[in-house]
Amino acid sequence: MDMLSAMRAFVTTVEMGSFSQAARELNASKATISKQVAALEDHLRVRLLHRTTRKLNLTDEGREYVERARRILDDTQDAEDAVSPLSAEPRGRLRISAPHTFGAMHLSEALAAFIERYPLIHMDIEFSDRLVNLVDEGFDAVIRISRLQDSTLIARRIAPVSMTLCAAPSYWQENGKPSHPNELRHHKSIIYAYLRTPGEWSFQDAGEPFAVKIGGNLTTNNDVVIRSAAVQGVGIFYGPSFIVSQALSQGKLETALEEFYDDPLSVYAVYPSNKNLSPKVRAFVDFLVEWFHHTPHWGASAQNDSSGSSTAI
Repeated sequence: MDMLSAMRAFVTTVEMGSFSQAARELNASKATISKQVAALEDHLRVRLLHRTTRKLNLTDEGREYVERARRILDDTQDAEDAVSPLSAEPRGRLRISAPHTFGAMHLSEALAAFIERYPLIHMDIEFSDRLVNLVDEGFDAVIRISRLQDSTLIARRIAPVSMTLCAAPSYWQENGKPSHPNELRHHKSIIYAYLRTPGEWSFQDAGEPFAVKIGGNLTTNNDVVIRSAAVQGVGIFYGPSFIVSQALSQGKLETALEEFYDDPLSVYAVYPSNKNLSPKVRAFVDFLVEWFHHTPHWGASAQNDSSGSSTAI
């Protein structure tokens, strides 16, 4: 049995959802794909797929194996690309994770342009606000919006992201604008569920950081819901400006406490190592640096460097 071919047949079957679709994708017969997957199961002595007349479902063992097999196939492709005369043309499957709202609002157009430039790369992108484990979950790179922290990973800065605190004009009219962040304790805040310090917002006063306890009627992990709630006067938003930039420009939200905002965030492309970086990952990161070269309208002030240099985090 050709182990790599059997893995490829299994992974493609899972991704395509059927033996027939996998056969078309791999330019083989349905019977060949089915036999390869069955041979793989016999070799492993486990069932990877539950087969019914209508669909295929992964077993628990299949869910565990498919990610590992996918990584092996990706690594094999990367190894071939590294020594192939055609390696100047990035190719292969590129698995990326990116924040949901930033991806939908500001990354989708860039992805379309990237695919047009590199037609041999197959993009597989997951939009999620959870903090994924890049290595364990088999991602080639992830997009993160944060401040640098110590890590074994490499981060390349893509663009700055300023902070903003705002609420609907109706909310400010009813409750008054605070003159200091400490007054936020008496206001209703819209709370992002994935805050590193739940129930606290960070500010600066004359360069000295401090935190303020907050409370409110809404906690959610969805930025779109947060923006909508803020526009409807549910409470105060404090976070990355790109989430609410359009509502601010339309006058649906008004800012406050600008002199106390915490340091800006940055958009980073994060990947495991600069050593032997695959052509497809290098092409993707370089493209994003180029795409966001000019400070976006939702970014921080111009003095914030956006050179795109790589940094260990």
